[in-house]
Amino acid sequence: MRILMIGGTRFIGKHVVASALDSGHDVTIFHRGRTGADLFPDVEHLIGDRDEDLGALASGSWDATVDTCAYYPRQVHELADVLGARGGHYLVVSSVSAYARPEAAGFTEDSPLIELADPTVEEVTNDTYGGLKVLCERAAADRFGEDTVVVRPTYVVGPDDYTWRFPWWVARIARGGDVLAPGPADNPSQVIDVRDMASWMVGLLERGESGAFHAVSPAPPFSWQDQLDATVRAVAPPRTTLTWVDEQFLLDEKLDDSALPLWSGGDPDVLMMTADPAAALATGLAARPLEDTVRDTLAWAEATPMPAGTGIDPDREADLLRRWRESR
Repeated sequence: MRILMIGGTRFIGKHVVASALDSGHDVTIFHRGRTGADLFPDVEHLIGDRDEDLGALASGSWDATVDTCAYYPRQVHELADVLGARGGHYLVVSSVSAYARPEAAGFTEDSPLIELADPTVEEVTNDTYGGLKVLCERAAADRFGEDTVVVRPTYVVGPDDYTWRFPWWVARIARGGDVLAPGPADNPSQVIDVRDMASWMVGLLERGESGAFHAVSPAPPFSWQDQLDATVRAVAPPRTTLTWVDEQFLLDEKLDDSALPLWSGGDPDVLMMTADPAAALATGLAARPLEDTVRDTLAWAEATPMPAGTGIDPDREADLLRRWRESR
């Protein structure tokens, strides 16, 4: 296949390109040229900004288009205006945040979606992100047709994760010692290795699939404690301990998921991490053991500078652990 990649130099897009090339496909990458200019030297790079100039896409045709960076429906419409039928089979990456609050664990792809009060908003916040993804999905189906593929992941993790949400935990636990584990330990958790997601997405296009799919692993029930325990098994040095700290104690200390990435403290939508992966599994999604993802993420993290201010400061962590024990 000839595949057009909208954004293919960072994380998800980068791994989709790598997987497509490994499968023998021809790939064209449309990106801004700010990162990854030296990636994939044998691939055609088209430089442009989807918010300002799509002129580089005025010619050429592809069998499929993969869009990993559509945040506003306007972006989907503008891409369709330029590509028309030349874009082929369209796949857009959305999010499980597109759903209204689930009523029970194990929700499926036909569960109710969130509706924005103002569909014209163009500011991505915690309150608008999911609704905007819904509008992108609808724009995709309207403009690219009923064969459109919608991929809804939870947290995408693994090497090249520039968000550092998952890598921070891997690096922290790999340091060992007494690790602050924010409760509730039994809150649900789901992630997907970016490499597994990427190869499966390429397979969806190869087989001509259509419709919406959850990119999640594993099937519920799987807990936050299960995730951290797997990380400990994979990379923790001897005598590493997880000390579970009560959610309310941490909220009272004004902690949030910027200090403790991936923590769901105070979040009423924890059931978002219980998506049913059955439809994706039936179309070839195969998730590697989480411990393998953890080890590979650590190898990447050790070779990549962590941005300043990522996660909780070690001294603050130690102080919180001391005061937590005193409070008990």
